[in-house]
Amino acid sequence: METSAPTTNYDMTTEYDYEGITPCQKGEVRAFGAQLLPPLYSLVFIIGLVGNILVLLVLMQHKRLKSMTSIYLLNLAISDLLFLFTLPFWIDYKLKDDWNFSDGTCKLLSGFYYTGLYSEIFFIILLTVDRYLAIVHAVFALQVRTVIFGLITSGGAWALALLASVPGFYFSKIQWEFSHTTCSLHFPHETLKAWKQFQALKLNMLGLVLPLLVMIICYTEIIRILLKRPNEKKAKAVRLIFVIMVVFFLFWTPYNLAILVSAFQDSLFADECRQSKQLDLAIQVTEVIAYTHCCVNPVIYAFVGERFRRYLRQLLRQLLSTSLVKRLPFLSTDRLERASSVTPSTAEQELSAGF
Repeated sequence: METSAPTTNYDMTTEYDYEGITPCQKGEVRAFGAQLLPPLYSLVFIIGLVGNILVLLVLMQHKRLKSMTSIYLLNLAISDLLFLFTLPFWIDYKLKDDWNFSDGTCKLLSGFYYTGLYSEIFFIILLTVDRYLAIVHAVFALQVRTVIFGLITSGGAWALALLASVPGFYFSKIQWEFSHTTCSLHFPHETLKAWKQFQALKLNMLGLVLPLLVMIICYTEIIRILLKRPNEKKAKAVRLIFVIMVVFFLFWTPYNLAILVSAFQDSLFADECRQSKQLDLAIQVTEVIAYTHCCVNPVIYAFVGERFRRYLRQLLRQLLSTSLVKRLPFLSTDRLERASSVTPSTAEQELSAGF
Protein backbone atom coordinates (compact mmCIF):
# COMPACT_ATOMS: atom_id res chain seq x y z
CA MET A 1 0.00 0.00 0.00
CA GLU A 2 1.46 3.37 -0.93
CA THR A 3 0.56 6.99 -1.38
CA SER A 4 0.16 8.25 -4.91
CA ALA A 5 1.51 11.73 -5.51
CA PRO A 6 0.34 14.41 -5.44
CA THR A 7 -2.50 13.16 -3.29
CA THR A 8 -2.00 11.67 0.11
CA ASN A 9 -4.51 8.94 -0.61
CA TYR A 10 -3.36 5.38 -0.53
CA ASP A 11 -2.60 3.80 -3.83
CA MET A 12 -4.46 4.65 -7.00
CA THR A 13 -3.18 1.45 -8.54
CA THR A 14 -3.63 -1.80 -6.62
CA GLU A 15 -3.55 -2.51 -2.90
CA TYR A 16 -2.79 -5.79 -1.17
CA ASP A 17 -4.86 -5.50 1.96
CA TYR A 18 -6.13 -8.99 2.51
CA GLU A 19 -3.32 -10.99 4.07
CA GLY A 20 -1.58 -11.13 0.71
CA ILE A 21 -4.34 -13.28 -0.83
CA THR A 22 -6.51 -11.15 -3.06
CA PRO A 23 -5.51 -7.73 -4.37
CA CYS A 24 -7.99 -4.87 -4.17
CA GLN A 25 -8.36 -3.80 -7.79
CA LYS A 26 -8.83 -0.08 -8.30
CA GLY A 27 -9.01 0.25 -12.06
CA GLU A 28 -12.31 2.12 -11.89
CA VAL A 29 -10.84 4.59 -9.41
CA ARG A 30 -7.96 5.35 -11.77
CA ALA A 31 -10.39 5.65 -14.69
CA PHE A 32 -12.53 8.11 -12.75
CA GLY A 33 -9.44 10.17 -11.87
CA ALA A 34 -8.27 10.19 -15.50
CA GLN A 35 -11.59 11.70 -16.56
CA LEU A 36 -12.18 14.11 -13.68
CA LEU A 37 -8.79 15.39 -12.61
CA PRO A 38 -6.93 16.53 -15.78
CA PRO A 39 -9.53 19.11 -16.96
CA LEU A 40 -10.08 20.44 -13.44
CA TYR A 41 -6.34 20.53 -12.67
CA SER A 42 -5.82 22.40 -15.96
CA LEU A 43 -8.43 25.00 -15.07
CA VAL A 44 -6.95 25.46 -11.59
CA PHE A 45 -3.47 25.76 -13.07
CA ILE A 46 -4.40 28.45 -15.62
CA ILE A 47 -6.50 30.60 -13.29
CA GLY A 48 -4.10 30.21 -10.37
CA LEU A 49 -1.04 30.94 -12.50
CA VAL A 50 -2.49 34.15 -13.97
CA GLY A 51 -3.89 35.36 -10.64
CA ASN A 52 -0.75 34.78 -8.59
CA ILE A 53 1.58 36.22 -11.24
CA LEU A 54 -0.55 39.39 -11.25
CA VAL A 55 -0.23 39.50 -7.46
CA LEU A 56 3.57 39.26 -7.73
CA LEU A 57 3.75 41.97 -10.39
CA VAL A 58 1.54 44.38 -8.47
CA LEU A 59 3.42 43.81 -5.22
CA MET A 60 6.85 44.27 -6.79
CA GLN A 61 5.88 47.27 -8.92
CA HIS A 62 3.75 49.27 -6.50
CA LYS A 63 4.16 47.98 -2.96
CA ARG A 64 7.97 47.64 -3.20
CA LEU A 65 7.85 45.21 -0.26
CA LYS A 66 7.99 48.04 2.26
CA SER A 67 5.86 46.32 4.88
CA MET A 68 5.66 42.95 6.60
CA THR A 69 2.22 42.40 5.12
CA SER A 70 3.54 42.86 1.57
CA ILE A 71 6.35 40.38 2.24
CA TYR A 72 3.88 37.76 3.47
CA LEU A 73 1.59 38.38 0.49
CA LEU A 74 4.52 37.91 -1.87
CA ASN A 75 5.56 34.66 -0.21
CA LEU A 76 1.98 33.41 -0.20
CA ALA A 77 1.80 33.95 -3.96
CA ILE A 78 5.14 32.14 -4.38
CA SER A 79 3.79 29.23 -2.30
CA ASP A 80 0.77 28.98 -4.57
CA LEU A 81 2.98 29.13 -7.67
CA LEU A 82 5.27 26.40 -6.33
CA PHE A 83 2.21 24.29 -5.62
CA LEU A 84 0.81 25.02 -9.10
CA PHE A 85 4.15 24.26 -10.80
CA THR A 86 3.68 20.56 -10.06
CA LEU A 87 0.20 20.32 -11.60
CA PRO A 88 1.17 19.87 -15.29
CA PHE A 89 3.19 16.78 -14.35
CA TRP A 90 0.31 15.27 -12.37
CA ILE A 91 -2.04 16.08 -15.26
CA ASP A 92 0.20 14.10 -17.61
CA TYR A 93 0.41 11.30 -15.02
CA LYS A 94 -3.37 11.04 -14.66
CA LEU A 95 -4.04 11.26 -18.40
CA LYS A 96 -1.60 8.51 -19.34
CA ASP A 97 -1.94 6.46 -16.17
CA ASP A 98 1.82 6.17 -16.37
CA TRP A 99 4.76 8.15 -14.97
CA ASN A 100 6.94 9.24 -17.91
CA PHE A 101 9.59 11.17 -15.98
CA SER A 102 12.65 10.22 -13.95
CA ASP A 103 12.82 9.04 -10.36
CA GLY A 104 14.54 12.30 -9.39
CA THR A 105 11.70 14.29 -10.95
CA CYS A 106 9.23 12.22 -8.96
CA LYS A 107 11.02 13.04 -5.71
CA LEU A 108 11.41 16.75 -6.50
CA LEU A 109 7.82 17.27 -7.60
CA SER A 110 6.41 15.41 -4.62
CA GLY A 111 8.61 17.49 -2.32
CA PHE A 112 7.64 20.73 -4.07
CA TYR A 113 3.97 19.78 -3.76
CA TYR A 114 4.21 19.38 0.02
CA THR A 115 6.49 22.41 0.41
CA GLY A 116 3.99 24.59 -1.45
CA LEU A 117 1.13 23.18 0.60
CA TYR A 118 2.72 23.69 4.02
CA SER A 119 4.27 27.06 3.22
CA GLU A 120 0.87 28.31 2.06
CA ILE A 121 -0.62 27.30 5.41
CA PHE A 122 2.21 28.94 7.36
CA PHE A 123 1.94 32.24 5.49
CA ILE A 124 -1.82 32.33 6.03
CA ILE A 125 -1.06 31.95 9.74
CA LEU A 126 1.58 34.71 9.58
CA LEU A 127 -0.86 37.04 7.82
CA THR A 128 -3.41 36.36 10.53
CA VAL A 129 -0.90 37.13 13.29
CA ASP A 130 0.18 40.25 11.37
CA ARG A 131 -3.43 41.48 11.36
CA TYR A 132 -3.77 40.63 15.04
CA LEU A 133 -0.72 42.69 15.96
CA ALA A 134 -1.73 45.65 13.79
CA ILE A 135 -5.22 45.92 15.30
CA VAL A 136 -5.01 44.52 18.84
CA HIS A 137 -1.45 45.58 19.77
CA ALA A 138 -0.96 48.63 17.57
CA VAL A 139 1.84 50.22 19.64
CA PHE A 140 3.84 47.01 19.95
CA ALA A 141 3.22 46.35 16.25
CA LEU A 142 5.20 49.47 15.34
CA GLN A 143 8.31 47.81 16.73
CA VAL A 144 7.93 44.29 15.32
CA ARG A 145 6.04 44.75 12.04
CA THR A 146 9.19 45.63 10.11
CA VAL A 147 10.62 44.45 6.81
CA ILE A 148 13.53 42.72 8.57
CA PHE A 149 11.22 40.83 10.91
CA GLY A 150 9.04 39.92 7.95
CA LEU A 151 12.02 38.48 6.08
CA ILE A 152 13.20 36.52 9.13
CA THR A 153 9.79 35.00 9.84
CA SER A 154 9.32 34.22 6.14
CA GLY A 155 12.62 32.35 6.13
CA GLY A 156 11.48 30.44 9.19
CA ALA A 157 8.18 29.55 7.50
CA TRP A 158 9.99 28.17 4.44
CA ALA A 159 12.38 26.19 6.65
CA LEU A 160 9.47 24.61 8.54
CA ALA A 161 7.68 23.85 5.28
CA LEU A 162 10.76 22.10 3.91
CA LEU A 163 11.15 20.16 7.14
CA ALA A 164 7.53 19.00 7.00
CA SER A 165 8.07 17.98 3.36
CA VAL A 166 11.11 15.75 3.96
CA PRO A 167 9.09 12.49 3.70
CA GLY A 168 7.82 13.64 0.30
CA PHE A 169 11.36 14.19 -0.97
CA TYR A 170 12.77 11.03 0.61
CA PHE A 171 10.12 8.34 0.20
CA SER A 172 8.72 9.27 -3.22
CA LYS A 173 9.98 7.05 -6.03
CA ILE A 174 8.90 5.43 -9.26
CA GLN A 175 7.90 1.79 -9.34
CA TRP A 176 6.73 -0.57 -12.05
CA GLU A 177 3.33 -2.06 -11.20
CA PHE A 178 1.75 -4.47 -13.64
CA SER A 179 1.40 -2.49 -16.90
CA HIS A 180 2.38 1.01 -15.80
CA THR A 181 4.89 3.05 -13.79
CA THR A 182 3.79 4.92 -10.68
CA CYS A 183 5.24 7.88 -8.79
CA SER A 184 4.26 7.37 -5.18
CA LEU A 185 5.28 7.52 -1.55
CA HIS A 186 6.72 4.11 -0.70
CA PHE A 187 7.18 3.69 3.03
CA PRO A 188 9.08 0.75 4.58
CA HIS A 189 6.74 -2.22 4.73
CA GLU A 190 7.32 -2.91 8.42
CA THR A 191 6.35 0.66 9.38
CA LEU A 192 3.86 1.31 6.59
CA LYS A 193 0.78 1.86 8.75
CA ALA A 194 2.67 4.05 11.23
CA TRP A 195 4.00 6.29 8.44
CA LYS A 196 0.56 6.59 6.83
CA GLN A 197 -1.02 7.64 10.09
CA PHE A 198 1.83 10.01 10.92
CA GLN A 199 1.47 11.73 7.54
CA ALA A 200 -2.29 12.09 7.97
CA LEU A 201 -1.99 13.42 11.52
CA LYS A 202 0.75 15.84 10.49
CA LEU A 203 -1.36 17.17 7.64
CA ASN A 204 -4.37 17.67 9.91
CA MET A 205 -2.40 19.19 12.77
CA LEU A 206 -0.47 21.64 10.58
CA GLY A 207 -3.15 22.17 7.96
CA LEU A 208 -6.30 22.26 10.07
CA VAL A 209 -5.91 22.31 13.86
CA LEU A 210 -3.04 24.83 14.07
CA PRO A 211 -4.46 27.46 11.68
CA LEU A 212 -7.92 26.99 13.20
CA LEU A 213 -6.61 27.70 16.70
CA VAL A 214 -4.59 30.70 15.53
CA MET A 215 -7.50 32.15 13.58
CA ILE A 216 -10.00 31.67 16.42
CA ILE A 217 -7.70 33.31 18.97
CA CYS A 218 -6.56 36.18 16.74
CA TYR A 219 -9.83 37.00 15.03
CA THR A 220 -11.82 36.83 18.25
CA GLU A 221 -9.67 39.64 19.60
CA ILE A 222 -9.72 41.49 16.28
CA ILE A 223 -13.51 41.41 16.10
CA ARG A 224 -13.76 42.49 19.73
CA ILE A 225 -11.61 45.55 19.04
CA LEU A 226 -13.39 46.40 15.80
CA LEU A 227 -16.82 46.16 17.41
CA LYS A 228 -15.99 48.57 20.20
CA ARG A 229 -16.61 51.53 17.88
CA PRO A 230 -19.04 50.23 15.24
CA ASN A 231 -19.15 51.84 11.82
CA GLU A 232 -19.57 50.71 8.22
CA LYS A 233 -15.85 50.45 7.60
CA LYS A 234 -15.29 48.23 10.62
CA ALA A 235 -18.33 46.13 9.73
CA LYS A 236 -16.79 45.44 6.32
CA ALA A 237 -13.55 44.39 7.99
CA VAL A 238 -15.43 41.99 10.28
CA ARG A 239 -17.32 40.48 7.33
CA LEU A 240 -14.09 40.12 5.37
CA ILE A 241 -12.34 38.40 8.26
CA PHE A 242 -15.27 35.99 8.53
CA VAL A 243 -15.04 35.23 4.79
CA ILE A 244 -11.28 34.57 5.06
CA MET A 245 -11.82 32.02 7.83
CA VAL A 246 -14.80 30.31 6.19
CA VAL A 247 -13.20 30.07 2.72
CA PHE A 248 -9.95 28.56 3.94
CA PHE A 249 -11.60 25.84 6.01
CA LEU A 250 -14.38 25.27 3.49
CA PHE A 251 -11.80 24.40 0.83
CA TRP A 252 -9.36 22.40 2.95
CA THR A 253 -11.35 20.65 5.69
CA PRO A 254 -13.03 17.99 3.50
CA TYR A 255 -9.67 16.93 2.03
CA ASN A 256 -7.90 16.82 5.40
CA LEU A 257 -10.66 14.74 6.98
CA ALA A 258 -10.75 12.34 4.02
CA ILE A 259 -7.00 11.81 4.37
CA LEU A 260 -7.37 11.19 8.10
CA VAL A 261 -10.16 8.62 7.66
CA SER A 262 -8.19 6.89 4.89
CA ALA A 263 -5.12 6.54 7.09
CA PHE A 264 -7.12 4.86 9.86
CA GLN A 265 -9.49 2.89 7.64
CA ASP A 266 -8.12 -0.48 8.88
CA SER A 267 -9.53 0.25 12.32
CA LEU A 268 -12.78 1.82 11.10
CA PHE A 269 -14.14 -0.45 8.38
CA ALA A 270 -14.63 -4.19 7.97
CA ASP A 271 -14.97 -4.27 4.17
CA GLU A 272 -11.64 -2.57 3.62
CA CYS A 273 -11.45 -2.89 -0.17
CA ARG A 274 -14.87 -1.38 -0.82
CA GLN A 275 -14.33 1.42 1.70
CA SER A 276 -10.83 2.04 0.35
CA LYS A 277 -12.23 2.59 -3.13
CA GLN A 278 -14.85 4.98 -1.80
CA LEU A 279 -12.25 6.88 0.18
CA ASP A 280 -9.98 7.16 -2.85
CA LEU A 281 -12.87 8.65 -4.85
CA ALA A 282 -13.67 11.05 -2.00
CA ILE A 283 -10.04 12.13 -1.79
CA GLN A 284 -9.87 12.83 -5.52
CA VAL A 285 -12.96 15.05 -5.35
CA THR A 286 -11.99 16.90 -2.17
CA GLU A 287 -8.44 17.35 -3.44
CA VAL A 288 -9.70 19.30 -6.44
CA ILE A 289 -11.70 21.52 -4.08
CA ALA A 290 -8.59 22.09 -1.97
CA TYR A 291 -6.49 22.89 -5.05
CA THR A 292 -9.01 25.54 -6.06
CA HIS A 293 -7.93 27.55 -3.03
CA CYS A 294 -4.87 28.55 -5.06
CA CYS A 295 -7.22 30.37 -7.45
CA VAL A 296 -9.17 32.27 -4.81
CA ASN A 297 -6.11 33.36 -2.82
CA PRO A 298 -5.40 36.32 -5.13
CA VAL A 299 -9.00 37.42 -4.64
CA ILE A 300 -9.42 37.05 -0.90
CA TYR A 301 -5.91 38.14 0.12
CA ALA A 302 -5.10 40.87 -2.37
CA PHE A 303 -7.74 42.03 -4.82
CA VAL A 304 -10.24 43.17 -2.21
CA GLY A 305 -8.21 46.28 -1.35
CA GLU A 306 -9.36 49.41 -3.21
CA ARG A 307 -5.79 50.65 -3.58
CA PHE A 308 -4.64 47.26 -4.78
CA ARG A 309 -7.33 47.20 -7.45
CA ARG A 310 -6.17 50.62 -8.59
CA TYR A 311 -2.61 49.31 -8.87
CA LEU A 312 -3.90 46.34 -10.82
CA ARG A 313 -5.70 48.59 -13.31
CA GLN A 314 -2.53 50.61 -13.78
CA LEU A 315 -0.50 47.44 -14.35
CA LEU A 316 -2.96 46.06 -16.91
CA ARG A 317 -2.95 49.36 -18.77
CA GLN A 318 0.81 49.07 -19.10
CA LEU A 319 0.67 45.44 -20.25
CA LEU A 320 -2.26 45.67 -22.69
CA SER A 321 -2.52 47.63 -25.93
CA THR A 322 -4.24 51.04 -25.96
CA SER A 323 -7.04 49.86 -28.25
CA LEU A 324 -7.84 46.94 -25.96
CA VAL A 325 -7.79 49.15 -22.88
CA LYS A 326 -10.36 51.49 -24.46
CA ARG A 327 -12.71 48.57 -25.03
CA LEU A 328 -12.58 47.46 -21.40
CA PRO A 329 -14.59 49.75 -19.10
CA PHE A 330 -12.78 48.36 -16.07
CA LEU A 331 -9.48 49.67 -17.45
CA SER A 332 -10.51 52.74 -19.43
CA THR A 333 -12.36 54.65 -16.72
CA ASP A 334 -10.84 56.53 -13.82
CA ARG A 335 -14.17 57.07 -12.11
CA LEU A 336 -13.59 54.46 -9.43
CA GLU A 337 -10.10 55.75 -8.74
CA ARG A 338 -11.36 59.31 -8.25
CA ALA A 339 -14.23 58.10 -6.09
CA SER A 340 -11.93 56.21 -3.77
CA SER A 341 -9.89 59.17 -2.64
CA VAL A 342 -8.55 57.70 0.56
CA THR A 343 -5.40 58.67 2.31
CA PRO A 344 -2.33 56.44 1.90
CA SER A 345 -2.56 55.24 5.47
CA THR A 346 -6.24 54.37 5.12
CA ALA A 347 -5.61 52.51 1.88
CA GLU A 348 -2.75 50.64 3.44
CA GLN A 349 -4.95 49.61 6.34
CA GLU A 350 -7.63 48.51 3.89
CA LEU A 351 -5.18 46.36 1.94
CA SER A 352 -3.72 44.87 5.08
CA ALA A 353 -7.09 44.08 6.57
CA GLY A 354 -8.22 42.51 3.32
CA PHE A 355 -4.91 40.72 2.68
